[in-house]
Order: sequence, then structure tokens, then C-alpha cells
Amino acid sequence: MFRIEAKFKDLLAKKKKAFIAFITAGYPSLAVTEKLILEFSSAGVDIVELGVPFSDPMADGPVIQESSFEALKKRTNLKDILKSVKKVRKSTQMPICLMTYYNPIFIFGEEKFVKEAFSSGVDGVIVPDLPPEEGKSLIRLCNKYGLENICFIAPTTSVPRMKRIAGTARGFIYYVSLTGVTGARRALPLDMVRNLKTIKRFTSKPVCVGFGVSTNAQVRQVKKIADGVIIGSAIVKKIKENIGKPDLVRRVGNFVRSLKQ
Repeated sequence: MFRIEAKFKDLLAKKKKAFIAFITAGYPSLAVTEKLILEFSSAGVDIVELGVPFSDPMADGPVIQESSFEALKKRTNLKDILKSVKKVRKSTQMPICLMTYYNPIFIFGEEKFVKEAFSSGVDGVIVPDLPPEEGKSLIRLCNKYGLENICFIAPTTSVPRMKRIAGTARGFIYYVSLTGVTGARRALPLDMVRNLKTIKRFTSKPVCVGFGVSTNAQVRQVKKIADGVIIGSAIVKKIKENIGKPDLVRRVGNFVRSLKQ
């Protein structure tokens, strides 16, 4: 059984919801990223998403854009990120997903990427700028080699398209809570509950909510109706606030623990 599938089955049996933490790989360094992954594992994070830095992150807000820019300045690349995943995989069985734009995969080579990602210990891949209709070859390769292809559903997605995406997705469905880029928001959209109920009418796959979730109150709100919550910008911001401090990993870990609790 795949690690992501096993995680959601375990959570369901315990009547719990998934807490998914996003960080930008290589920010402030890959060495720190590796330590954060292990810290998150000990903090009870259910799944970690590693953002692959890219020069034109169209789905990301200013906080994650800045972290990607800083990681790229240090020449963080997909090959080195996979090496880091392989290294931490020796110490944790927590599911690890890569969130990347399609260009790095295209340059790396689709089949080479899927094979090396899976062999390195990556469990799933999320590609914001590759709709399922245009990602058929990548999806086929993911299914062939055992890499979970995680798809997005947005507030603007029509019901027929929701059904098609749900049939293609593996691992879990990533519901984008708002029409916009990532980043903390004061309040979650009013149509979120209605849209989640619609999605759940025709799929048994876990549905997790990301984009805009940043506070403890919002986490509690999402967990009432979704199978998991994804937090990124708030965690990346906390990393930025602690760059240069010797206990950065502990401070960020404690912040993540507070959100999970």
C-alpha cells in the first residue's frame, strides 16, 4: 500500500484529519530543509509538501515567491532535492510530496523524473500548471511507476470537470480554497463548504484544503468539513522570521505543533 493511502486509512480509523505542511526546498538551505522534514515528522505532521523552487511560480503568493527566489540564488535544483529526500527517507516514513511546476519536470525528463522521484522516496507529485488534459503522459508514467498524481479542484471548477479530475487524481484531491495565489487570508471563502460537499458527493478520495489557511481557527474550520488541511505560507513566513537563529528548526517545529494541536 502506498504511504499516502496508508496514512489516510490510518487517520480515518482514528477519526482524525490530515495535517499537511508545505515548505520550500532549499530555503534557507537544503541542509535546513532536511532537518525541518525530520522535525515535522516528530511533530506529528501527516504529510510534507516540498516546493521545488521555480523562477515563475504563478500560483504562489509573495511569501513563497520570495523563498523560491532565495533558494534559486543558492542553485537549489530538482536533482539535489531528490538527494535530500533519499537522505531523510532513511529516518522517516512520513509521506513526502513534491509541488513543482511543469518546466523543471520537462527539463529533467518526464520518465526520468518519475522513476528517480519514486526511487528517492517521494510519494506524490503536485503540478499546479499542468491540467490533467495536458498531463496525460505524466499521469500515465506516475501510474506505471507508483508515484501518486495529486490533482487540483478550484472554486471555479464545474461539476462535470470535478468528476473528471476526481477520476484521474491519486493520493488525495487538493482543493484550492480561493481564486488567487497562496498566502494568509483573514477569512476563508463562504463557498468553500458548499464546494467541498459537492466534491464529496461523487468521490471517496480524501479532499484536503490549501491556499489561504493560516490560523488555528481556520484550521479548525477546515477540519470540520475536509479530510485534511494544507498550510504553507504561514510556515514559510515563520522560517523567514528565524533565519540566522541557531534554534530555527525547533522554533518552526513548535509553530507547526501549535497549528496541529
